[in-house]
Amino acid sequence: MTTYRSPSRPRGASAPPSVSAVRKVPLLAICLGYFLVILDVTVVNVAVPRIGAGLGAGQGALQWIVDGYTLVFAGLLLLCGGLGDRLGHRRVFLTGLGLFTVASAGCALSPTAAVLVGARLAQGAGAATMVPASLALLGALHPEPAARARAFGVWGGIAGVAAAAGPVLGGVLVWGVGWRTVFLVNVPLGALAVWLTVRRVPAAPPRGERPPLDLAAQLTGAVAVAALTAGLNEAGGRGWADPLVLGCLVAAPLAGALFLWLERRAAAPALPPRLLTGFRFPAALAVGVLLNLGFYGLLFLTTLYFQRHRGWDPLATGLALLPMGALVAVASPLSGRVAARVGTHVPAVAGLLTGAVGLLGWAAVGPHTPYALLVVPLLLAGFGTSFTMPSATVAAMEAAPPEVRGAASGAFNAARQLGSAIGVALFGTLAAASATSAFYAGMRLSALIAAGCFVTGAVLAAMSGPAAGTARPGRSSP
Repeated sequence: MTTYRSPSRPRGASAPPSVSAVRKVPLLAICLGYFLVILDVTVVNVAVPRIGAGLGAGQGALQWIVDGYTLVFAGLLLLCGGLGDRLGHRRVFLTGLGLFTVASAGCALSPTAAVLVGARLAQGAGAATMVPASLALLGALHPEPAARARAFGVWGGIAGVAAAAGPVLGGVLVWGVGWRTVFLVNVPLGALAVWLTVRRVPAAPPRGERPPLDLAAQLTGAVAVAALTAGLNEAGGRGWADPLVLGCLVAAPLAGALFLWLERRAAAPALPPRLLTGFRFPAALAVGVLLNLGFYGLLFLTTLYFQRHRGWDPLATGLALLPMGALVAVASPLSGRVAARVGTHVPAVAGLLTGAVGLLGWAAVGPHTPYALLVVPLLLAGFGTSFTMPSATVAAMEAAPPEVRGAASGAFNAARQLGSAIGVALFGTLAAASATSAFYAGMRLSALIAAGCFVTGAVLAAMSGPAAGTARPGRSSP
């Protein structure tokens, strides 16, 4: 097992924590960076009208301000995961965090829509650089499985809090100060995360020489993921017959086939073959796709439901969705603790089945459904998703050898991003009709599909069984 040398301590300072303990300050530094990444997925949506008015931006520019971030983020995850395995995860994490922070300042100071789009693309590149390295760092900092499972639980909880807080925080900042503060808030938090990482997150010693990345294969893979994401994102607004959508959806499988051909000949493939042998890692990838497809796809429809069909403003919509994220701070750490004791399959199955019940509740929603009746489905869907994600993350990382965990993290997070894009495009298409009756028919069908995705994910998680190396049942927490 690789050991890590902690930063120098003042004389008389306490000894470093045991390997079974969660390292709180390094965990805070890493999770703070991840918080900013997820926050910027949702916080910008409520600011779009004010951005358009302030910069004189057209609909196309506004769409790129929102989707460009996600597009670059998803497209570069595989490439950036491999970088961490070769250059060091701490170095790559700091590079991504610094780029994200500087790009956020650029967003806040943008004089034109074109500059803002460019800064958002840079933000996406920083996020893609940061996220795979963050998971690999957490795994290295917590070599004991029980502590690692709890750390991943906190990591997942931070993501849920960020996703839930985004619409509300964005609404408050835009309403109270202005749209530029939506980006400006990232700067001091990013600087704090950089300082904490430099001071308290140790760097791993080199693992020895590894072949350089095959850039042709890596870039082809990025094009495949980006084209598929772009096509799915644009399909809901432009329609499936739009030339841009068709072009992206044709380019994606062609680039994907070329990527697989190049990978078979690469000395250092982006997806090492050992990751795809057996059942556990492919099953974890499938669970990541199904989880995000069902949850984020239906979340997109619930936002449309509250704003377009109930007439609520963005801030009221954000507050209405708060129950979905209310239990995240409890569910995700609890999931990590349960996984540390009994294995990842138990909380994953329980969370997916709980979430399926909550998503299914949206099949009965109508134009005059009292909000009080929606709270229970929101709570169940939010709790189930938050209870599942840390365990799915642990399962994916435990299925990967330590020397390729950056690539595994990149693949797992890319699968999740693709699931989100598929869910939004599919459910958006099903409920795209302007007629009210057609919208609710599409929403009912989407709720059934979302629940089915969760049930299928539960079956896969149950078949995966206990993750190798996970703490045995009954192991006490330090």
